[in-house]
Amino acid sequence: MAEGLLLSVMHKLDMNYQKDTKTKEDIKEQMEMVIKEMREIVDIVRDKKLEEGKTLNFMVSDLVDVAEDAVDIFKQNDGHTWKYDSIHSWIGEMKERMLKLGDDGANINMRSSQNDEDDKYVVGLEEQMEMLLRTKIIGGEDYNRIVLIKGMSGIGKTTLAREIYNHPTIVERFKRRLWVSNVTHFTIKELLIKLIQQLEDPHTSSSLENMDNQSLRDMLRQHLLGTRYLIVLDDVPKQIRLKSFWEALPEEFNGSRLLLTSHTTQLDILRYYDHVHEMKPLDSEKSWQLFFKTINHGNKLTGEHKFPKSLEYKGKQMLRKCDGLPLAIKEVGKQLLEKKLTSGSEWEQLLESVDFGSTLKLLEPFYHKLDPELDSFFLSLSFFKEYATLRAEKLTRIWVAGGLVSRFNSGKSYLEGLIRESVIDVKDKPTEYRMNAVLHMLSIQKAEEKLGFEILRNNGNNRLFQSPRHHRVIICSRDKFNYSTDQDNHLVSLFFHGGGYFDTSPSYWKCFEQQLRILDLEDFGLKILPETIGALMELRYLGLRNNYIKELPQSLGCLKELEVLDIALNFMVEVPDIIWEMDSLVHLYMSDVICPKPLKIDALTYIEILTYVSVDNWTYELSGLIELRYLEKLGIEGLVGNSDVSKLFASLADLKRLEDLILRGYCFRSMPCLDDLGILHNLETLKLDGLLARLPTNLPPKIESLTLIDSCLDKDPMPLLEKLLKLSYLKLRNAYAGQQIVILDDGFSRLRVLCIEELWNLRYVQCGKDAMDWLEKLEIHDCPNLDTLP
Repeated sequence: MAEGLLLSVMHKLDMNYQKDTKTKEDIKEQMEMVIKEMREIVDIVRDKKLEEGKTLNFMVSDLVDVAEDAVDIFKQNDGHTWKYDSIHSWIGEMKERMLKLGDDGANINMRSSQNDEDDKYVVGLEEQMEMLLRTKIIGGEDYNRIVLIKGMSGIGKTTLAREIYNHPTIVERFKRRLWVSNVTHFTIKELLIKLIQQLEDPHTSSSLENMDNQSLRDMLRQHLLGTRYLIVLDDVPKQIRLKSFWEALPEEFNGSRLLLTSHTTQLDILRYYDHVHEMKPLDSEKSWQLFFKTINHGNKLTGEHKFPKSLEYKGKQMLRKCDGLPLAIKEVGKQLLEKKLTSGSEWEQLLESVDFGSTLKLLEPFYHKLDPELDSFFLSLSFFKEYATLRAEKLTRIWVAGGLVSRFNSGKSYLEGLIRESVIDVKDKPTEYRMNAVLHMLSIQKAEEKLGFEILRNNGNNRLFQSPRHHRVIICSRDKFNYSTDQDNHLVSLFFHGGGYFDTSPSYWKCFEQQLRILDLEDFGLKILPETIGALMELRYLGLRNNYIKELPQSLGCLKELEVLDIALNFMVEVPDIIWEMDSLVHLYMSDVICPKPLKIDALTYIEILTYVSVDNWTYELSGLIELRYLEKLGIEGLVGNSDVSKLFASLADLKRLEDLILRGYCFRSMPCLDDLGILHNLETLKLDGLLARLPTNLPPKIESLTLIDSCLDKDPMPLLEKLLKLSYLKLRNAYAGQQIVILDDGFSRLRVLCIEELWNLRYVQCGKDAMDWLEKLEIHDCPNLDTLP
């Protein structure tokens, strides 16, 4: 029967494709791919001689559904290839699942009815629950029906959804409440059946299984028609075609809600979302409360066996490794409780023996859910320190240097993918991210298994690997590090973490000259960079940020393949006349450098990011700067009242790709008048860092992001800034010395993020009607006199 149904729908696809003569070629190619995938699925069903198992029949029902969708889209001929991408991707996923079926047409891997998020212990969700209830589920607009709770596994998505589902106000408000767990494992047909079974006699399941998807959708719609309902779908995967389920819900705007939990926002009904709620880790106090609840569950410990108050500080230090992840906190608590009950060991001894192996095993399903295209990028996060701030520019350039993306690929799509799949979270700035420390442990474990990665420590506690390693992290303390050069000629990337004491001979660096492409010593405390560094002829990335280096060696000029040189935050480092020799540089980061001779910036014909260069250096080399045709981001420092900014802005206007500009003043001296900034028509991001007598009256019209730091303006900047029609991000840090901010009616019509910091005198904020109508995020820090907001 399954093969017959598939052959029937294949015939329909072929007939529509063969008789079409008007569709564009790219659409026809997409249709060909869909037909090819369907043929392969027919062959799988035939070759494996699958019996008519329940799971197989459910899959076939969904395939018939999606094939008919493909025919309808093909007939519409609206030119939207993305619709076929979604269908093609889903059919590919279904093919993989069919390959894993047993001969009886059932899943080989048994499904677990237990979700990976245990919600017995609830801590720290009260505020999130109240906010969602007030603003999105009860208080939201009736026509915005979908709310998504998003985050990595173990962060508390299911727990929060369950608390909402069982809240007395919800029980009273929604006549129908339906819940389906582990949606990851279901076809759409199974999902529809699960919901219908909650609305009528469960003994009718056999008759439901014989119905097609459209009949099931009609039945579910009839049950829900005219009622206010809440449906919770827990653990929704990106592969499932929720659009097919969405069509079963009545188009009534009566306050009904569909609440989803997922690790991703890459779902096919994304455009319907009213709200995406990002789950955040617990803070230290909430983490401790959850841990304490876990080890005292059921009062299994009595008297002297209970956790002593004197060890609370040490316990919190241990919990820091859990990084606020409820799954890890509970697992650690259960582990310690079990050891205490079985061994009777002292709590202090137990705290030192915590093993995260079982926690990482629980996170394995999350890893396997990730988009396969993101696997290498996830593994590369193991190179960085735990709790590190991950900068977008650094991540993407390391990916380029390591060969994960091409030199001409910005890597932005992979960053967005990691954010979308809850691997990393955006921090305070849109270009800075963090990774949960427990997930970081998992990335290390997987990188050791799959990537040829190792961590060396100077405590002698190092794993021995049989195969050569390609990526290495060296963790140093102030003890002498005994290093070995065995297998070093295979290394592609080398990262140093720790205390800055690394006593090496000059010959050490020559071990890496054959392969090493990435060398990162950021935050390491390095004082001297040896001349032998010039032997690393294959080096693409050299990270020396935030060290104590006083002088760069002349041999750096030998690094002809170097694309990224980061020497920022090395105070008053001397840069010899070598930059012009490094003509492959794409990103050059500096600050407060000493240049005995001009840098000859015009020789850097491939440069895309250049921060910071002295205004005097820039204007000195003005004649050749037109050659910087790839420059996208530029930082100029040392602007004072007598700087010739008219000449500066005229030169910048010739750089057609320049979109991001940072202008920095000098100490407490006022910057010059910046009115000529308006001639930079392509500028989208602007940061002004320094004392300003007044704001420029003519700002670039395309500005989307504006940051003002230490401007100390006397006059309210809002009346001028609110007229920037494309402005979506605004940050003011010590930028205004007045007491009142006034935003007029309809002001900041596109603003999404507003950050206010260190406005010490600010007392009042006044907003007109429909001001900041699109605002999504408001941050206020260190404004001690600001008591109320409108």
